[in-house]
Amino acid sequence: MAELEFERPINDLKNKINELKTFMDEKGIDLTAELQKLEARLQTLERETYENMQPWYRVQIARYQARPTTLDYIEHLFTDFIELHGDRLYGDDAAIVAGIAKYKGRPVTVIGHQRGKDTKENIRRNFGMPHPEGYRKALRLMKQAEKFNRPIITFIDTKGAYPGKAAEERGQSEAIAKNLFEMAGLTVPVICIVIGEGGSGGALALGIGDRIYMLENATYSVISPEGAAALLWKDSAQAKRAAETMKITAQDLFELRIIDEIIQEITGGAHRDPKKQAELMNAVLEKGLAELTSLSANELIEKRYDKYRKIGTYKEQVTEK
Repeated sequence: MAELEFERPINDLKNKINELKTFMDEKGIDLTAELQKLEARLQTLERETYENMQPWYRVQIARYQARPTTLDYIEHLFTDFIELHGDRLYGDDAAIVAGIAKYKGRPVTVIGHQRGKDTKENIRRNFGMPHPEGYRKALRLMKQAEKFNRPIITFIDTKGAYPGKAAEERGQSEAIAKNLFEMAGLTVPVICIVIGEGGSGGALALGIGDRIYMLENATYSVISPEGAAALLWKDSAQAKRAAETMKITAQDLFELRIIDEIIQEITGGAHRDPKKQAELMNAVLEKGLAELTSLSANELIEKRYDKYRKIGTYKEQVTEK
């Protein structure tokens, strides 16, 4: 795995510990006291690093190539998954994975952005940036889920919808807007989980739900830090500065009441143990589904409407005359 910049001191210390262990084995010298000091220092360093991460560090983890994808979570959370393809209008889009599965024996519809794990797969999946047919495929399966009364679970992980000429010619903006409109009125439970990057309308097109959860190191924003920096300071190299001001982390969005709950991550990030991360996600998902499936269709729509009406905070400033 490629090394994340902010983890370099941790990895350097781990290498020193391994070198000391090798030296002890080869030379038969007892340096247990020194080894314990280094291991104690490692625990402290990891705690200080991961418990107080800057927004830019979380952006790096959210984008990490080895971070679990939608298909990884489908493997660990669901059974009997059958992937369905095509929007019945133009074609299929590998940047969005969609299908039906069983969650604890109950049929559900699962939809999510899918990026690649290597260059070849990233090219096939367009780096997780969907075309209009991807969003139309997602909507087709959502309406199918509504017809058969299946809960919908979406996984959000994209830099944004593909901004190319072909995508615009095939109605990218209309496809996203149609999803927003239709998801708002679905009569079945919808749970959305941001697992990596949640970028712009490309993420929002799968993000109108009754519950919105975010992994601890995921991000969710209207624009990337690089894009914001280019607009604000005419310099995309100021991305770190932008990330610190944009309120894009799970912690910020929870305070702003945009998301409903933060899903704790494995120390160091979800990529350290995808199976264990899925277990942490499972507890939140099970609770959310139990709460939502007890509601009628009209109650779901009414509560969803109220939820989005309440998003956002503001302060009134009284000006003295």
